[in-house]
Amino acid sequence: MDESFARSHFPAIRNNDGQFAFMDNAGGSAVLESVAQRVAEYLVASNAQLGASYPTSQLSTKLVEEAKIAGQRFVNASSPEEVVLGISTTQLLENLARAMEPYINDLDEIIITNTDHEANIGPFVRLAKRRNLTLKFWTCNENLELDLSTLKSLLTENTRFVAVTHCSNILGTVNNIPAIAQLVHTIPGAEICVDGVAYAPHRAIDVQALGVDYYCFSWYKVYGPHISQLFTAKRTFSRLSSLAHFFIDPESHPYSLQPGNVNYELSSSLPAILGYIGDLGRSKDVILGTAGQKTVRADNGATRQELAEYEFYNLIAFNENNSGFSLIEQHEQRLADKLLSYLALNPTRYRILGHSSTSHARVPTISFLVSGIKSEDFVRQIDQHGLGIRFGHFYAYRLVCEHLKLTDDGIVRVSLVHYNTVEEVDKLIAAFENIISDL
Repeated sequence: MDESFARSHFPAIRNNDGQFAFMDNAGGSAVLESVAQRVAEYLVASNAQLGASYPTSQLSTKLVEEAKIAGQRFVNASSPEEVVLGISTTQLLENLARAMEPYINDLDEIIITNTDHEANIGPFVRLAKRRNLTLKFWTCNENLELDLSTLKSLLTENTRFVAVTHCSNILGTVNNIPAIAQLVHTIPGAEICVDGVAYAPHRAIDVQALGVDYYCFSWYKVYGPHISQLFTAKRTFSRLSSLAHFFIDPESHPYSLQPGNVNYELSSSLPAILGYIGDLGRSKDVILGTAGQKTVRADNGATRQELAEYEFYNLIAFNENNSGFSLIEQHEQRLADKLLSYLALNPTRYRILGHSSTSHARVPTISFLVSGIKSEDFVRQIDQHGLGIRFGHFYAYRLVCEHLKLTDDGIVRVSLVHYNTVEEVDKLIAAFENIISDL
């Protein structure tokens, strides 16, 4: 992957002139220049309410509809009807729980994990409480992994819903979603909801191949604006009530799950993200570039093959090719290998949470504890080196504070993406050495 080409598309990365390295990407990535341009262009040239007969409204309507087509291509949904846009993953999953509720039976059981971000736990805990349903926790083992055998023991003929993360925002561990979904679907009527927020910036998503019923992620973690997307498979439509006004057709998808509609200007920018990821694997003579990404429409910024060509074996893994996400994975693995190798060399100083090697399926979200110093104090010293990392529980409260029995001080997290460089990781390691030498 051409690092300089990738970095040139992010003003926040390009303009800091090497003075600051941003490594808190799991909290929200840098935004593409073409995305910002699309938002501004919408507000200047096509800002109108949808659905009217005059030209500006027709253009506005078209741009928002094209955003859903881009979202469809990004996750390989079968139809734009399956793409629900909203303000955040937290809100979309709460909406999902509310839409499910009228079709819940008193004997239904819900299974959640203790490794998820609270966004994919809380809504279903509250649903179970409102309806007095049986709620079960699928807890991780001593290696902080989710065992299929444990899930199997929790499933019964009354299992209605299982919520699980595709990738932990603390551990970086990629869960075997195809195998989990297959197991869940051995129970007639059972559905699976996957939180893909920590996965989406790093690997391509194919909801059809994954076999999931619901899949949610945040575009602002994937180089875009602060909106999110929920995939709802067509087979789920009959089990979801409308959240829209009573006079709106409940069969109108995704509108029935978008109360108050979507943010028009932010939605209109989504095609540019596909254009950028496609560009990562294109030769210089055919790349769209920032100007081209700004003008792409609907899903024509990249084909599925330009986004990713991959095969399934055990966990999702990529062939080495020049598709955008394959290049992203190859580059990110080099970054993760370097940092994990350093941390693993000094186990008495650093306790890595999750797998300590990329030989396991993981993304470059790397969390650890530093002996002899609070996580907050360690991170605040790192701040002085022009490096942006973070401490805390990152809303995975049940994992960090309950399972690991840590305080709100939590853990240290370094979350890398493809526009980070080996040189930045070297600078981070040097800062670590500087701090621990004083301990």
